[in-house]
Amino acid sequence: MAADVEIAPGVEFPATDDGRQWVVGAVVIDAHGRAFAQRRSPHRRIFPHCWDVVSGHVEPGETMLEALHREIAEETGWRLAAVLADLYRLVWTPDDGIERHEVDYLVRVDGDLAAPRLEAGKHTEFMWVDEDRIGLLHDHRDPEGYFIVDIVARGLRRARELRR
Repeated sequence: MAADVEIAPGVEFPATDDGRQWVVGAVVIDAHGRAFAQRRSPHRRIFPHCWDVVSGHVEPGETMLEALHREIAEETGWRLAAVLADLYRLVWTPDDGIERHEVDYLVRVDGDLAAPRLEAGKHTEFMWVDEDRIGLLHDHRDPEGYFIVDIVARGLRRARELRR
């Protein structure tokens, strides 16, 4: 499980037992330096039919690393292999009024990257984007305050830096 995951120096996982609502996100990067994106179902309460990275709430009693491992497996069927970098930390409050504390990481996974097993009912399609295709993550459904493009852009830049 999460114990056999390679963690890059400098990567930090905040404690998640402080009563706050924590969210973990993963910018999954492939061998070509592209980032994975998946479209949320049109029936989702928050950001319906928008592009997203692998992400989800940290469950009670779960560490950030355990949640990262679980969310990747649930949403794609892949296995977390390495956490390469911290990317983004933000606090945001959607229409439900619940403040969320999100931490996003750049990760590498094991599995068939050409055939993710999207979580039924939650995601409808996927694509791999690089700097030339990142604009595809914008569409007319983008809500105000949408930050996925920023997170993916940071992931692509950091992955490029790590390849040098």
